[in-house]
Amino acid sequence: MNAQSAGDTRIVVAGTDTDIGKTVFAAGLARRTGASYWKPVQAGLDGETDSEVAKRLGGLPAGRVLPEAYRLCTPASPHRSACIDGVALDPNRLVPPMVTGPLVIEGAGGLMVPLTRRLTFLDVFADWRLPVILCARTRLGTINHTLLSLEALRRRSIPVLGVAFIGDAEPDTQEIVADLGGAAVLGRLPMLAPLTATTLEEAFAASFPHLPI
Repeated sequence: MNAQSAGDTRIVVAGTDTDIGKTVFAAGLARRTGASYWKPVQAGLDGETDSEVAKRLGGLPAGRVLPEAYRLCTPASPHRSACIDGVALDPNRLVPPMVTGPLVIEGAGGLMVPLTRRLTFLDVFADWRLPVILCARTRLGTINHTLLSLEALRRRSIPVLGVAFIGDAEPDTQEIVADLGGAAVLGRLPMLAPLTATTLEEAFAASFPHLPI
């Protein structure tokens, strides 16, 4: 699974929890940087998948949205979804694809989401050693979740580019995460209505004018 030899910029978009806006952020990041997008494991196939959302909101051509290593039917933690679907997940298949140009890789849920009964996504990220942008919501509880996630990443020697907040403005929350977590706050993406490729592109450029990539 090791990705140390990759020559082009590769960024992992991880989250403090599930359903916090990682896919929207990843779509905006891929569009802004001209990157390809890859979701290693998709759990749940009803409605739009994360890859389809990223393609639509990022305005990405089909060739820049890479096929998932695993597509699981049941919307659950990958270890549980794979068990229900009768699929044996092989971590060795989770090798970041070789692409021309940057690659944005989106994780599943929070860092400690189990891929198998013996392996979490944090284990996979630790093996890759690729830099991570941690997405966090701005709602109540995010300080604890974000600080714990930053500590988990650092204990595994995973490089952290910074935290991207998603939601309504909470300046004190952003400041305390920066102070106690020792992480750069990259910016805050507001909730968008309507959420379209155009509104995302405009908001992303305004919210993250100085990305460290």
